Parts: sequence; structure tokens; C-alpha cells
Amino acid sequence: MKTRQEKDSLGERPVPAEAYYGIQTQRAVENYPISGARAHAKLIRAMGYIKKAAALANKELGLLGPRRANAIIRAADEVIAGKLDNEFVVDVYQAGAGVSFHMNTNEVIANRAIELLSGERGDYSVVNPNDHVNFGQSTNDVFPTAMRLASILLFDEVLAAAAVLEKSLASKSAEFDHILKSGRTHMMDAVPVRLGQEFGAYATAMRRASTVIRQAQDLLRELGLGGSAVGTGVNTHPRYQKLAVKHLAEVSRQKLTATDDMRYTMQSNLAMSVASSALRNLGLELIRISNDLRLLSSGPNTGLQEIYLPALQPGSSIMPGKVNPVMAELTAMVGFQAVGADVATALAVQAGQLELNVMMPAMAWNVLHSAEILKNTMRTLAEKCIDGIQANEARCRYYAEATLSIAAALNPYIGYAAAAEIAKESVKSGRPVTKIALDRKLLDEKLLREILDPRRMTEPSAPLKVSRKNKSTGDRR
Repeated sequence: MKTRQEKDSLGERPVPAEAYYGIQTQRAVENYPISGARAHAKLIRAMGYIKKAAALANKELGLLGPRRANAIIRAADEVIAGKLDNEFVVDVYQAGAGVSFHMNTNEVIANRAIELLSGERGDYSVVNPNDHVNFGQSTNDVFPTAMRLASILLFDEVLAAAAVLEKSLASKSAEFDHILKSGRTHMMDAVPVRLGQEFGAYATAMRRASTVIRQAQDLLRELGLGGSAVGTGVNTHPRYQKLAVKHLAEVSRQKLTATDDMRYTMQSNLAMSVASSALRNLGLELIRISNDLRLLSSGPNTGLQEIYLPALQPGSSIMPGKVNPVMAELTAMVGFQAVGADVATALAVQAGQLELNVMMPAMAWNVLHSAEILKNTMRTLAEKCIDGIQANEARCRYYAEATLSIAAALNPYIGYAAAAEIAKESVKSGRPVTKIALDRKLLDEKLLREILDPRRMTEPSAPLKVSRKNKSTGDRR
């Protein structure tokens, strides 16, 4: 491999000749061979936006010459476009605060800007990573800004995926609205519910989880860019903070605000904690729904089997014909990962000390990784599972009519104790509640059948009028 020699404050190192990154990135590659995972694409884009916005602000303030500033802006545009992704080689587990990843960005943009100005890579007299690309900035205000902006950008995609899943669930809610089944509480028979109502509730859960994610985005929009090293704005122009955030909002097409307390945004990562917990809550809802899908489809002969999930692959290496609920299983595992990522993020968030929290790379990795896998899972779950679900109407109807808890509908007419006796006899004899109630002649047959209509039990309904003939047997008034 051909190399070029570069020098920093610690000495010299060979760097691959064709690399846009430089010596500080090379040191990080050597120092942190930890996971093999690289920065999320959205974090790279966010850094490109920040460097472009900073260059625009410094150019406008006359702190960077137009020729040099324009080259930095053009190089940053290439980072934003993803053209230089392969040059971001620092492991996600790295030096505290994200210094290594930040310098990776500065060096890539500097060397590409040098090239645009007809210079040779590594000739930092043309464009310097620290003195020009990073002018008026510090890792301590750039990295927290980048991880917040990256989260906002990726959360837009998470919300779009959640909307796809919500739509699929809502479609099944409408399709299954006529199908009666038994409800279950404590995993035991409960009063009837419609299959469509269950799926409608799942759709609502996605909508509510999305609302929480949007609220997290709003908190992430407050940025401390311009705080420099300790939140005081050292080495920045008095107008730089607001101007840089203004340009950042324009180039990223996001609603962003400059904080009124740069110390707060440097010390505290409350916004990242809220963002992480929003993803955790989404993950918890997905786990719950996926577990329901597994239960509802369990069988085929020894489970509930109220719905059929699409068959995607053989389910056993030894049992012929077995098909497993693989998408529901996958969804649960991804949800578990989101919960674990939230724990890691929470520990990182509380680890701040005085003016800075150096654990930000862990926050960025966990929040963005969680968002990425949840986004992909929701789309896949919708397309490969929810859209293809079919109902076992006969099984659902059987359970709706067999559930002991339909006796609860008799409470307003014969009282809880009498209804409980009917339910107990049903358990003992195996005879349906409706048949036992008819045999006991507590109410006339027409009224009783109307009271015990499972469909009527799936919506709020006023008590039926009881005739004078029936009042002597149970009208509670």
C-alpha cells in the first residue's frame, strides 16, 4: 500500500496515500479495533451539514476567505451526498466525546477541499482540518449537535415506517371488524370482542408511540452549536452561534433552534435520553403486539389458531410441515435490543461530569442503531406479516360463543351471584352458558338470546327493557 507521511502534535504516522482521512483518524483506527461497526450514515450526514453551516457562517462573518470556505462547503456537500462514506473508518466505540470521529470528519473534508483547490492530499497549508474546517468549533459542541440532528433525521424515517405499520393494522381492523371472538384477560376467557377491535387497538398503539417520538424530536431541536469547548463560545464571533444554527436549519431542512444556555446543552443529554426512551416505548409496544400475534396464531391443532400468519419458511429441521411465526419472533428480538440500547444510553446520559459528558459516542450509536432496526422491522413486519394475515372465522366464532364470561351480560338482569352459578355449572358440565340460562328459565328466551348476543357485548349498550313477566325473576332496578 502506498502511503504518505503526516505529522501531528504526537509525532508522525504513515497514512494510506489515497485516503481522504489523515493522521488523527489513522491513530484512532489503530487504537480502537473494537466492534468493526462504523458511524451510522445519518451521523455522517449530520456532520456534513454542520461543517457546511459553520463554513457558511464563518464566510459570512469574514473569518474564512471565500475561496477556502467555498472549497470546504463543496467538500461538505459531498459528505452530505454520501460520496465519501467509505472514508469514515473510526469504530463507534472510540475516544470519549467523539473526538476521533470528529477529526475523521475534519480531515476528510480538508483533504477533499485541498483536492478541489488543486492541491495534494495531506498538504494542510491549503486547508487545515483544525484551523479551517473546524474554525470556531469544538468536538464538545459539534458532536452533541450532530447526534441530535442525526436522530431527528432518522426519526423521520422511523415515523414513516410506523405509519406503514399503522396503516396495515388499520386495514386488518376494518377487514376483521365483523369477526367475533373471545376476549382474554389473565390469559383466561373473558367477554367477547371483535378481532377487528384488537387490530384497531394495535394501530392506535403505533399512532400513540409515534406521537411520543415526535415529542422527542422537538426536544432534540434545541442545539448548543457555538458553545465551543465548555459552552462559553470561546474563539467564536458574537454572531456565530445564531448564524451557524440558522444555516444548519436551512441546509438540513429541519426546524432547529439555538439554545439560550449553551452550558446546559453541553452538560446535559436529556434530549438523547428522551429520544432513547421513545424508541424503547415503541419497542415495548412492538414486543407486546408480536407476542399477541404468536398467541393468536398458535397451533395449528393445539393452540388458539384464530389467525393464520403468512408462511415464510420451514420452521423445523426435524418436524415436517412445521411453520413458525418468524416475523413476530424477529420483532420481539428487535424490541429487546431497543430496550437494551435504552439502558446503555441511560447509563451514558447520567455519566456526565461538570462541563461535558464524554460518553456521547455510546449514546449516538445506541439511539441510531435502535432507530434503524426498529424502522426496518416495522416495514418488514407490515409487508411480510400483517398484510398477509387471514382470520380463522369459525374458530373465532366458536370461542366467542363458548367463553364462560358471556355470563357477565346477565349481571344487570339476574345479579352477579346468579350469573356466577350459571358460569360454574358451565365449567362443571361443559354445557354452554346460553343453554344453561335457557334451561333455568330466568328470563324469556327472546330476551335472553338478545342479552347473550356476543356482538352486542362488543360495544357499550344500554340495558334492555325487561317485561313485567321477567321482573320477578331478576330485574335489579
